[in-house]
Amino acid sequence: MLTKLLFLVLLFPFYTNAQSNWQQFKKLQGAQKTWVLLHPFKAKKAFIVSREASKVSDSLRASPLLDGDHAGGQIDAFRHAFWMALLRQQIGENAARSLGKAHEKDNYKTYKERKLEDGVIPDKISSEMDLFNNEVGLTLSKKGNNLPKNGLIYRVINTIHQGKLKIIKKDKKGAFLTCNDEVIPKKRLFGRWENNKCLVNSNYKR
Repeated sequence: MLTKLLFLVLLFPFYTNAQSNWQQFKKLQGAQKTWVLLHPFKAKKAFIVSREASKVSDSLRASPLLDGDHAGGQIDAFRHAFWMALLRQQIGENAARSLGKAHEKDNYKTYKERKLEDGVIPDKISSEMDLFNNEVGLTLSKKGNNLPKNGLIYRVINTIHQGKLKIIKKDKKGAFLTCNDEVIPKKRLFGRWENNKCLVNSNYKR
């Protein structure tokens, strides 16, 4: 109850519907909840940006511009880089980076609880990919930058085509590969935080 009161006191002046946002807050895991409480003035902007980044990423899944793969592929890489680029514009580099790290900390908790993130159970290599792409995304904009959203979208897409982001190596059928091009059986991946998946540059051709 004390946490709820603190959240409402901090964020009520900035949120038009405090009760609705309390419900959103409850869905967050520990590290991201802590981030919200430490950044009350930036939390609303971060929520709006996060929702927008997911919306744009979902819209690109059917586009021929990227590979359509939201779990370790170019769409996944786009989502994180675009998210960070948007966040830096709105809340600054340090706050954006700390939110990205909080998200990855919570992904480990998601793994421990055997829950899904974007339809799959998180693992270490996916977290490493996300953190790498977050850092690149932070270089693509600046706080207060007036670059239009479409311009930023294509900047991230071009960065992917240039191979500057990371994706997880797969074959044409979508099976995960080791760095030696060996198919990794699904049973060797299930329930394991560390595995033999391989990170490759984002312009890797299957």
